[in-house]
Amino acid sequence: MSAFCTGVGVESRRGLGSTGLTGRPGSGLSLRRRRNVRCCLPEESSAVLGVVIRAAEDAASHMMNRVGAEVEKTKINSRDLLTEVDPECQDIIEKHMRSEFPDHGILGEETTPSGRQNSVNALETALKEKEWLWIVDPIDGTTNFVHGQPMSAVSIGVTYKGELVLGVIVDPYRSETFAAMKGQGTTLNGDPVSVSNEQTAAEALVAAGSPTATDSLHAVIRGLAVMMPEVRSMRMLGSAAVMYGWVACGRLTAYWEPDLHSWDSAAGAILVTEAGGRITDLHGNDYTVRTRSLLASNLWTHEPLRALLLRAEVHNL
Repeated sequence: MSAFCTGVGVESRRGLGSTGLTGRPGSGLSLRRRRNVRCCLPEESSAVLGVVIRAAEDAASHMMNRVGAEVEKTKINSRDLLTEVDPECQDIIEKHMRSEFPDHGILGEETTPSGRQNSVNALETALKEKEWLWIVDPIDGTTNFVHGQPMSAVSIGVTYKGELVLGVIVDPYRSETFAAMKGQGTTLNGDPVSVSNEQTAAEALVAAGSPTATDSLHAVIRGLAVMMPEVRSMRMLGSAAVMYGWVACGRLTAYWEPDLHSWDSAAGAILVTEAGGRITDLHGNDYTVRTRSLLASNLWTHEPLRALLLRAEVHNL
């Protein structure tokens, strides 16, 4: 898997994974000029990104060696699974971080108590304690992982003084590493990528989450009922990280979810925005790591799709 390439000022070129999958032609970059903000980032940002990539790829390799692992326990209900591999992957990531950046903090899914409020509280505490914070989902798509479905990924977003500055998602099934740093674009295996160019909801291929919490699940069902007749087609892939990556490289037009933890969204959010897309909550407020209801899109379809979700009252949990 290739190292990160900034791609500043370079026209979008779709990267290829081991499966030969590509994004759609047409670049969101032509409507969104790259901002040269490297001078505004801490000097060590590039070094941090390199370590995050290595950590994510090592964790992803370990994950691939354990595909189909048995469920160790459930969390909030029988749909929310944990295997022994989840904390193993998080440990791999944390060891990389401690070795290179011992002053950084980590917020990981596997060391945070289950439940919406617990994750909110843990995020607030972590943001206050550390300038640099790694927000980690060691296996995003654990249910797919348990059942041998090739749709799971390692997701790491990093904040500096509370602001999201970089993100990495590694999909080991397709040997794909998505990476982004603030103002420097998004790459797939080192090649710049951008969002798709669908202009209307009717043209859009949209993905929705498959949440474990019952109230969120009911919200998704409402959203599907309203949205499916209005768009080209819909998908539910079972991994927020994979869906974010696919929006960033144009394989999906948009992805939405009524309630996500920060470790599910941080890396993917910066991938999408740096690829020329847009991500907001369902009320239209720009994403922060505290955002929980999410719509990530290719920019042009954002408001029509958000209107459909509001009509479905997806935001009312």
